[in-house]
Amino acid sequence: QVQLVESGGGLVQAGGSLRLSCAASGRTVSNYDMGWFRQAPGKEREFVAAIRWSGSSPYYANSMKDRFIISGDNAKHTMYLQMNSLKPEDTAVYYCAAKVVAATQYHYWGQGTQVTVSS
Repeated sequence: QVQLVESGGGLVQAGGSLRLSCAASGRTVSNYDMGWFRQAPGKEREFVAAIRWSGSSPYYANSMKDRFIISGDNAKHTMYLQMNSLKPEDTAVYYCAAKVVAATQYHYWGQGTQVTVSS
């Protein structure tokens, strides 16, 4: 079992930045893929970015790859999402997720953290 706890959300003006954190505990996550997803009101959940704890290259949704940076700290079992040049359309609940590398779907989820970008 893996527990994920997000933090770092909040209210920010358009053009500002936020850094989200996801602390992982439980089973070792060294052989897991870790991802960020978001869900805006009235919309489906969408993929934001993912990274492998083994250190393989991170990857992003095309619409966010120029503004968001995903990273991980193995020693702290914590994943981060640095979000820059935020836009009102980035307003959503952001979720941290984890899956074993061989899995096709994420099966561990955090409770989410709200990000609100004002215009």
